[in-house]
Amino acid sequence: MTPAEAVRVAEAKGLDVVEVSPTANPPVCRIMDYGKYKFMEAKREHAARAKQKNIVVKEVKFRPRTDDHDFDFKVKHILRFLEEGDKVKVVVMFRGREVVHRDIGYRIIEDVLARIGEKCIVEKPAGIDGRDMHAIIIPRPVLEVKKEKVKTPKPAGAEQSEAEGTKVAGSL
Repeated sequence: MTPAEAVRVAEAKGLDVVEVSPTANPPVCRIMDYGKYKFMEAKREHAARAKQKNIVVKEVKFRPRTDDHDFDFKVKHILRFLEEGDKVKVVVMFRGREVVHRDIGYRIIEDVLARIGEKCIVEKPAGIDGRDMHAIIIPRPVLEVKKEKVKTPKPAGAEQSEAEGTKVAGSL
């Protein structure tokens, strides 16, 4: 069909001529309601975005002199973040001459990983970046087991008593 005929047919039906594939030889056009097409396309994109999970990187900071109670408290926060599906960046911050004792930073990160090891995967192992030591961990994927409902058979006596009850009710 020639372009002029396509325009005439589209105007007669109250529709638009839309170029679908401009790179094809010859270019491919379609007669459709362009406003409705754009609306449906926007609706599909919105539905696709709604199904996506935004991964957030939460940061938990430690210091070489972090006390045991504070350490436990921060580990609980890390576990909560992992359960919510977020990545966690474990940071050990050094100040002043503390940067000389990098082994303490490695020990802190190893201790964190030892406490939450079964619930996470190390995405980036501990490494120094300036005065900070970083490690990034992600939640371990959970394998969901589908539970099927199993129908339990009723005892034979229960079916008979129900049938008898019906007979009695019907005879009254």
